[in-house]
Amino acid sequence: MKTIVYIDGFNLYFGALKNTPYKWLDIVQLFSRICNDQEPQSNIVAVKFFTAPVKAKIASSGLIAVKSQESYHKALRTLYPETFEVIQGYFQVEKREFPRFLKPIEKGNRVAVWKMEEKKTDVNIAIEMLTDSMEGIEQVVLVSNDTDLVPALERIKKLFPEVKKAVVIPRKEVKEQKTRPANNELLSVSDWTRNHITEKELQEAQLPEYIPTKKKTVFKPKYW
Repeated sequence: MKTIVYIDGFNLYFGALKNTPYKWLDIVQLFSRICNDQEPQSNIVAVKFFTAPVKAKIASSGLIAVKSQESYHKALRTLYPETFEVIQGYFQVEKREFPRFLKPIEKGNRVAVWKMEEKKTDVNIAIEMLTDSMEGIEQVVLVSNDTDLVPALERIKKLFPEVKKAVVIPRKEVKEQKTRPANNELLSVSDWTRNHITEKELQEAQLPEYIPTKKKTVFKPKYW
């Protein structure tokens, strides 16, 4: 069963990787394993990673964060040149004014903040899933917990009922109430679902510490 995996990088990072030692993650290996565990007929022909270039001026590690992201993408491209693809949106940073946190709310008591938003990711994922379904892919696997992608899966179900739809919620195992719950709307439009990623799976799907290329060797960032 020809399968393409569509990964919302922002969702994956904040759901499963932030504050862990597993950021040097081999996402091709990880999601190939999950797909084959859930649907043994899965044949991964592409892994599409949707993200946005880090902005040094707002990243906590500045230029180091930019170079780390570049190294990560290069490592995956080197290991999986025929399978892995990065599809980029962009970060928009602008001044916004919001009501100060008071109860009851005082609409006129506002404070200026910098608001950062990742743009184009949802649209890019939806377009890629629909296009690939039209071109004959047999299974789409969405790695996201974002409700905005429900309409795309619903449209695939209506236009291409033969295409199997799956969802992997990129979050850690549910061990406490603070864990963000799986999105029921996403689960309702999928043929199979996985509602978490285990720590063991993350640990066992790490990239090599260094990866030789035709030019410079790619090394795992030290602060990761």
